[in-house]
Amino acid sequence: MTEAPAISSSSVVKLARGVRLRDDAVRGQLVLLAPERAMALDEIAARIVQALDGERTLDRIAADFAAEFEAPAEEIANDITIFIQQLAARRMLEIAE
Repeated sequence: MTEAPAISSSSVVKLARGVRLRDDAVRGQLVLLAPERAMALDEIAARIVQALDGERTLDRIAADFAAEFEAPAEEIANDITIFIQQLAARRMLEIAE
């Protein structure tokens, strides 16, 4: 089994080739679809995935969320990193830079 790529706060990531964010009308939620697998997302996870534009670092995304939600950037950065590492382990992400 291949190890997940090393993800840090300075990483710029995007959805891997073939992974798509879709609205599941039956369940009324967003899901990540990948070949032979799917992952249901809550509202926060969906916001993080939508922010993965392949241009901003994870630090920048955390700072943007911290300003938007008036929350501590360190806590948000930690939560984002944990979620991103889970997606990377499932091969749903790739490092853009």
